[in-house]
Amino acid sequence: MADLKRKRGRKPKTVVDNSADAAGISSKEALDDGVLSVTPVETATTNGDPQTHRRGRGRPKKGGKLEEEVDRDIAASPERRGHRFADHNGDITTVLSGDLRHGAELAAVAAAAKAAPSMDAVVKVFCVHTEPNFSLPWQRKRQYSSSSSGFIIGGRRVLTNAHSVEHHTQVKLKKRGSDTKYLATVLSIGTECDIAMLTVNDDEFWEGVSPLEFGDLPALQDAVTVVGYPIGGDTISVTSGVVSRIEILSYVHVSTELLGLQIDAAINSGNSGGPAFNDKGKCVGIAFQSLKHEDAENIGYVIPTPVIMHFIQDYEKNGAYTGFPIIGIEWQKMENPDLRLSVGMAHNQKGVRIRRVEPTAPESNVLKPSDVILSFDGVDIANDGTVPFRHGERIGFSYLVSQKYTGDDAQVKVLRKSKILEFKIKLNAHKRLIPAHIKGKPPSYYIVGGFVFSAVSVPYLRSEYGKDYEFDAPVKLLDKLLHSMAQSIDEQLVVVSQVLVADINIGYEELVNTQVIAFNGKPVKNLKSLANMVEACKEEYLKFDLDYNQIVVLQTKNAKAATSDILAMHCIPSAMSDDLKT
Repeated sequence: MADLKRKRGRKPKTVVDNSADAAGISSKEALDDGVLSVTPVETATTNGDPQTHRRGRGRPKKGGKLEEEVDRDIAASPERRGHRFADHNGDITTVLSGDLRHGAELAAVAAAAKAAPSMDAVVKVFCVHTEPNFSLPWQRKRQYSSSSSGFIIGGRRVLTNAHSVEHHTQVKLKKRGSDTKYLATVLSIGTECDIAMLTVNDDEFWEGVSPLEFGDLPALQDAVTVVGYPIGGDTISVTSGVVSRIEILSYVHVSTELLGLQIDAAINSGNSGGPAFNDKGKCVGIAFQSLKHEDAENIGYVIPTPVIMHFIQDYEKNGAYTGFPIIGIEWQKMENPDLRLSVGMAHNQKGVRIRRVEPTAPESNVLKPSDVILSFDGVDIANDGTVPFRHGERIGFSYLVSQKYTGDDAQVKVLRKSKILEFKIKLNAHKRLIPAHIKGKPPSYYIVGGFVFSAVSVPYLRSEYGKDYEFDAPVKLLDKLLHSMAQSIDEQLVVVSQVLVADINIGYEELVNTQVIAFNGKPVKNLKSLANMVEACKEEYLKFDLDYNQIVVLQTKNAKAATSDILAMHCIPSAMSDDLKT
C-alpha cells in the first residue's frame, strides 16, 4: 500500500522582502512548494556547504506521503531552488470541488459569503526561523523566513500552527488591508496538536477587530470555507468545500494521532494556521496539512474545535501547554473468535488486548500484558478498538483519552483471567525513548578525544538522513524508534555521532551514529550521565562499549588533554552543551 505524505503550510515569499524589518535576513529553499506534486530535493548544508547524507539502511522507500506544507522564503543555489506555480485565479480564489452536488455548491458559496465579515480577524504571520544544527549541535543553521496564516481570538490572542513559528527568532503579524507589521510574542506552542498561541503588545493592532467565535464540530457534508494567505498572491484567499471525513488521523508535525477533519477545499502552502469557517461564519478548525499523492486531489486537513479548545483550556488552566495524555499501552484487536475464547471472553464481551505497557506510564503497576480493556470511563470498546462517536459513526477509543488532560484520572474496566476488574488510572504525557520533538531546546552534545556523543531524536535523524530518514537510517536505530520503550523518565539513546579526526583517535574514524551501551562497564542511561562519568573518571583508560560488539579505548589523560586542541581546531566553543553543565 502506497505510503501517504502530509504537507504543512508555511508560505515562502517569492520576492525577498527588502524592507527594514527584513534587512540582513538570509533564507533557505523549501522542501516542497505544495502546489503541485513537484518535490525538489534539498541538500542538507553545514555552514553553507553541501553535506552528503550519511549512509544507512532502513525500510524500502514507498510512494507518496502525507506531509506538512512547508513554505519558506529562501535564497539558495539553483540546484536547491524549488519550482513556483502561481494560482491562475489571482490573489483571491474560490475553489469548489467538481464532485459536489448543486445543493452542496450553493451551501459552500453561502459559507464563503457568511465568513466574509470575519475575514478581518485573519492575519498574515511572518516568522524568521533559526533552526538548530543537530549534526553539528554547537552551532545553528542559517536563518530563513516564512509566512503563513493566523486568526484573532478572545483575550488579545492569535492562533496559528506550531510549525509556522517553530524555532522562531522573530514573529510579526499583519492585519488584512494593513501595511504595518506588528511584533508578536509566542505565548505557547503545542507540538502534539500543531497549534501555537501568540499575542501583540501594541494596542493599535487590536483596534477595530472582533475576535472569531468557535463553532461546534461539523458533520459530514457540512460546508466549510478556509481563509488564509496561500501561495499565489499577497492578499487574502478563500477556498470552499465540504467536510468529507472525520476520524483520528496522524498529525505529521510530531507523529501524534488526534481527531481531525478531512475537507475537499484546497489547502496550499501558506494556508497553515488559517481558520476554517462553517456556514454561520464561526471557526470550526485550523488548516494545517494536505495530502500529496498522485491519486488524490484537493484533500486537506483541519484541526477541529475539540482539539483547539483542549489546547486553549490547557494553557488557561496550567499557564503553559502540558500536552495530550496517553494510557501508555500497545494493544491488539480482538476480532478473532479463538483469541477471544482463549482469554476467557464471553460472547457478549468486547474489548482490546494489552500487548505491552510502557514502564514509564503511571499505570504500569496496575495494567498487565494480556489484560483485555473492556471500557474506558464507562464507554464500551469494540473488538476493533473503536467507540460510538455520533449517529452512524465510530472512532478510535484514543479519542476518549485525548479529551483528558495530563494528570487526569480515568476509570477502566479490564478482563484478567476471566475476571472483571476495575481500576482508576492516572494519565500522563508520552515518554518516548527517541522523542519526536525537543520542544525548541538546543540539542545536547558531549565531546572527548574527538568523539562527539549525542542523544538521538527524530529531528536528529532527519538532520542526519534527510526527510526520508524512516527508510535511510540504520535498521537498529529505526527499530529503537518504532518499537523500543523508555525504561525510565530520563532514559536517552546515546550515540557516537561522529569522530573529529585527530591523532588520539586513529582507527576510529569511520564510527558514525553507533549506540553507546556502557562506559567502563557501567550502563549509559543518558547523555548527562555519560558526561559525568567521563569527567569524573580516574581510571587509566576510557572504555566505551558500543553496539555491534564494538569497543573504543582511549588513555584517559591523553584523551582529555587532546580535547581542547580538537575543539580549537574545529572552532567549537565548549566540550559540552549548556544543559549538561548544570
